Amino acid sequence: MTEQILLGKTCLVTGGAQGIGWATAQALADQGGDVHVCDINAENIAAAQAELAGRLWEGKIHFRQCDVSAREQVEGWVSGIHAATGRIDVLINNAAFARWSSVSQMPVDEMERTMAVGYNGMIYSVKIALPFMLAARQGHIINISSSAGKLFISKGNAAYAAVKAAIDGFTQTLALELQGSGVRATVVRLGPVEGTDFFRKQVPSTQMPRMGDFLPALTPPQVAGGILRALRTRQASLDLPAYLPFMYLFFTLAPGLLSKLVSAGGPAQKDYGALNWKYQSKRK
Repeated sequence: MTEQILLGKTCLVTGGAQGIGWATAQALADQGGDVHVCDINAENIAAAQAELAGRLWEGKIHFRQCDVSAREQVEGWVSGIHAATGRIDVLINNAAFARWSSVSQMPVDEMERTMAVGYNGMIYSVKIALPFMLAARQGHIINISSSAGKLFISKGNAAYAAVKAAIDGFTQTLALELQGSGVRATVVRLGPVEGTDFFRKQVPSTQMPRMGDFLPALTPPQVAGGILRALRTRQASLDLPAYLPFMYLFFTLAPGLLSKLVSAGGPAQKDYGALNWKYQSKRK
C-alpha cells in the first residue's frame, strides 16, 4: 500500500458534501487525513454520509452544516476543530454560489450572495485558520478559483468572474506574504467540471459556449487528484485542464478574437450535469 501523505493531518473543506468538494474530501481521507467538511446543504450532507458507509475512509470524514457567508459560523467551525485536534494542516476553500445572468437582469442580492459565499467565506476561514498555521510554522491553504477569473470572453457571468478574480488575486498575494513562514497558499483555477450541482442546479449547460463541447472537461475526482498534487509539490498555482495557460496567452494577445471564437456556434449541446461519478481509492 502506498504511503498516505496526509496521515495524522487535520484537513478542512468548505462546500465539501457534493461535487468537487466531496471528491476532494474523499481524496484527503484516502491519503490518511482527518477531514472536516462544512456544507450549507443538509440533503447533500446526508447523501455524502450514506455514500461513505462501508468505504475505506469511513470514520475519517466529519460533517457540519454551515453557511460560510456567516462569519460566526465559520469561526466556530474552524476554532472548534482546532480545539479538538490541536492542529489545522490543510484548508480548502471550495464553497461557491453561482448564478449566471447579465448585469442588467441579475438581482443585486444574487450578486452580493456570489461574493459573500465565494470571497467572504474564504477570508473568514483564512483569518481564523492562519494564526494556528503560523504558530505551528506549517500548513497549506488552497483556494478554488476558475479560468473565468482570467478569461473575460463570455457574456452573462460578470459576478462569477469577479469573485473568482478576487479569489485569485487574494491567494497569489497571500502566497507572497507567507514566504518563509512554513505556510503555503495555492490558487487552483478550473475549467468546466462535469457532474456537479453547478450545472445541475445553478448554471444551465446551455449557458456554456459551443466551443466547450470540443474541449475536455474535468471530473470532480480529477480535480481532487490535482489538489493532492498541489499539496505534494507546494506549488503556488495550478491550472486544470492543462490547456488553460494557452487560453490565457490567446486572451492576452487577441481577446476580441478569442471572444468571437468562443461565441461562435451558439450554446453548448452537452449536458454538463449528466455525469455520475464515484471517487476510487488511489492507494494500491
